[in-house]
Amino acid sequence: MEPGNQLTGTLALAVFTAALGSLQFGYSLGVINAPQKIIQKHYAISLGVWSERSAPLDNSTMEDDSLDGRKDSSVLMYWSLSVAIFSIGGMVSSFFAGFVGDLRGRVKGMLMINVLAVAAGLLMGLCKIWKPHLMVIMGRAVMGFYCGMSSGLVPMYIGEIAPKAYRGAMGALHQLAVVVGILISQVIGLDFILGNDAMWPLLLGLSGAPAILQSFLLPLCPESPRYLYILHGKEQEARKSLLRLKGAYDPTPDLEEMKREKEEAEKEPNVSIRSLICSPVYRQQLFVALMMHLSQQLSGINAIFYYSTAIFSGAGVSQPVYATIGVGVINTVFTMVSVALVDKAGRRTLTLIGLGGMCCCAVAMTVGLKYQNDFWWMSYLSMTAIFLFVSFFEMGPGPIPWFIVAELFSQGPRPAAIAIAGCCNWTSNFLVGMTFPFIEALLGPYVFLLFAALLFGFTVFIYLRVPETKGRTFEEIAAVFHKGRRIPKDNNELQQLKTSSDA
Repeated sequence: MEPGNQLTGTLALAVFTAALGSLQFGYSLGVINAPQKIIQKHYAISLGVWSERSAPLDNSTMEDDSLDGRKDSSVLMYWSLSVAIFSIGGMVSSFFAGFVGDLRGRVKGMLMINVLAVAAGLLMGLCKIWKPHLMVIMGRAVMGFYCGMSSGLVPMYIGEIAPKAYRGAMGALHQLAVVVGILISQVIGLDFILGNDAMWPLLLGLSGAPAILQSFLLPLCPESPRYLYILHGKEQEARKSLLRLKGAYDPTPDLEEMKREKEEAEKEPNVSIRSLICSPVYRQQLFVALMMHLSQQLSGINAIFYYSTAIFSGAGVSQPVYATIGVGVINTVFTMVSVALVDKAGRRTLTLIGLGGMCCCAVAMTVGLKYQNDFWWMSYLSMTAIFLFVSFFEMGPGPIPWFIVAELFSQGPRPAAIAIAGCCNWTSNFLVGMTFPFIEALLGPYVFLLFAALLFGFTVFIYLRVPETKGRTFEEIAAVFHKGRRIPKDNNELQQLKTSSDA
């Protein structure tokens, strides 16, 4: 194996430790769904609108006559806020990811924000001691604030410490940890484990558990050598960090690359979020980064999860929740496929395959939903389309946008770019969640034709405008955008572009 590209125990520990933040993100995304009815009952009791004539609390659904009909809207309002406040917290805090990462470093930054995750877990885990609806909402808001920063810091740190040959695979581990977190929350949220009346506060409170483990492991992880050298000029500390991460090798080539990047960064003023948005130098990279994140959130993946239970029920599945967990397993398996392929097939190729496949599945989904009451086998077409849709999503459009932003930008503008892209992701996620019920009511089963059209547009854009970043240095990737829109066919042509650009 080429020196400097070997996988060491310290590197594995650092990537695993960082990915715990992503696991916590995924768990927090999925944990609120399984115990929905039970949480709503406790909200009703806290608000004083639970009817005494109703049956004792158990895992049955909340019947219409269980609530005072004049007041049950307040339960739904607090429930909706419990779900939405998580995204709002992420939208706000994503702007601070770059600032926190630069303030004390990537490692200490992740350690600092763990205070938020632990506090959020305690608020939700102890919600029964006061007013559950307020405690859960506060906990979800704080957890969303944590996840907004974590979803920026984790890909940033992993992207900066990963060897060039494995940068894609390690970057995709962020998404893998997210889907594993979602799957864990679905499994332990089952009725007979923690998704019941007695244990649901513990189920929510465990959202903060990964932060405790991460806090013990982070002091063992080296700081990003790029952060040490490029931002603070600490060459010797960067050298020690490289040797810890990559083992015994000559770090001179890596340090020379960082030196060139530092010299380029010093020629320009500090790149804040505002200056990055206004600067024509980075406009193409920023546009590509935002479109990659939009393609993830506007792909219809959340709508698929919205429809999945109803489709599985229509197909005769007696326990749709287990089928939904099956979708979570598919999520995890194909994210692992992406981890294995991303450094071989390339980011651009996997994203194109993923978006194109999702587009075809969206059309099949439309046909299945339209005719599932007319032909018995149409429900199975819809089920197949769901599994394939999720598979294609996790092969490329799911994991790649999170780490490709770190590859598209050099050290100077990288934190600001990750903050902007993260805010774009969280905002579009929130808007899709808020508007989809209304769009679905308007278009019915044809709603997936809208997503098919968007997916087709994103596929064309990525084919025309997104370069391949596999196996290239940050400096080489930047040269593509500085030279123009033309996408080089291989590394030799890219080197020619870079040489002529320098001249």
